[in-house]
Amino acid sequence: MITLAEGQIPEVRVDGDYAIVAITKHGVEIARTLGQSFQNADVYYMSKLAKGDEKRQGIQLFEGSVRLLFPALFPKYKGLIVIISLGAVVRMIAPLLKDKKIDPAVVVIDDKGEHVISVLSGHLGGANELTHEVAGMLAARPIITTASDVGQTIPVDLFGKRFGWVWDSAEKLTPVSAAVVNEEAVAIVQESGEKGWWEYNRPIPGHFSVFDSVDAALRAGGFSAALVITHRLLKEDESDVILENGVLYRPKVLALGIGCNRGTSAEEVEAVIDETLLDLGFSKKSVKAICTIDLKKDEIGLLEVVEKNGWEFVYYSPEVLNSVDIQDPSETVFKYTGAYGVSEPAAMLYSGCNELALVKKKSGNVTISVGIIDY
Repeated sequence: MITLAEGQIPEVRVDGDYAIVAITKHGVEIARTLGQSFQNADVYYMSKLAKGDEKRQGIQLFEGSVRLLFPALFPKYKGLIVIISLGAVVRMIAPLLKDKKIDPAVVVIDDKGEHVISVLSGHLGGANELTHEVAGMLAARPIITTASDVGQTIPVDLFGKRFGWVWDSAEKLTPVSAAVVNEEAVAIVQESGEKGWWEYNRPIPGHFSVFDSVDAALRAGGFSAALVITHRLLKEDESDVILENGVLYRPKVLALGIGCNRGTSAEEVEAVIDETLLDLGFSKKSVKAICTIDLKKDEIGLLEVVEKNGWEFVYYSPEVLNSVDIQDPSETVFKYTGAYGVSEPAAMLYSGCNELALVKKKSGNVTISVGIIDY
């Protein structure tokens, strides 16, 4: 039993990603139904509405004002599904709001289960998707008010998120979003990354112009905002114009083939990576994976680098590495590893490229190759 008291944040047991909260008889029925459908949701409702099987069902009961429950739920769940009137929910969560980048999704359901309303963090918090999911379970009507979702256009703050794209800066998200929603002329420049970003079953609207390079977009001109997808570090004369009212996205397209001596520190590995990418004019945010030989699968320095940066770590057997035709096979490397090369064939295998952006560079204890994934 959770006892709610003024000035105290109650202890709650968090097992799932979502919390379902109800305070009425009908609301409890809806909450229990959703709790059985959502495998990763925790159900909370008032103790006076208990049915006797709550402990077995993993349902948490509370007594006191539900308003005092929200400070405990807000920071601990990915989303809240609340079966309480919209106005009451808005008043209860208002003091808890911090930033749309970190606030949880909040979805409200009416007491009859007829409408599911996306209230908070529609985009970044996933409330719009959650609203559709819950509405589908209840055969209810989803209520979405986010302009980009209603208008079926590009959500600038989520563009490419499903592919792992990240933006360099959030500074121009708001004005660029306004240009998109208001159907102003928008340039979409894609130099790399996944091509299937248009999500709707209709042609791309005419106010979008798609270019395969920043140079082509600048030569065409005539746009009021831009979405730029590239792994390149833009030159100053490019960024001054294209990003004056633009957002720069970094697709995950770089495969780093790495070979190193046993015991090479993470600091040395990362320093070589940083120096190499800067020399190539590539963004570190576009790195997808470090690739190497299976002899290095327990190499502490490599493991620390991939964990720190959130990259994939892929390793291949000598036989697989030797199946790749490389420019500079080494008898010395073969003597110690059984492979005629490590960084070069590893980068080629992962990226699928026959021609690498950097074939091979040795620096201290590290050898690095760089491939660009062509989606």
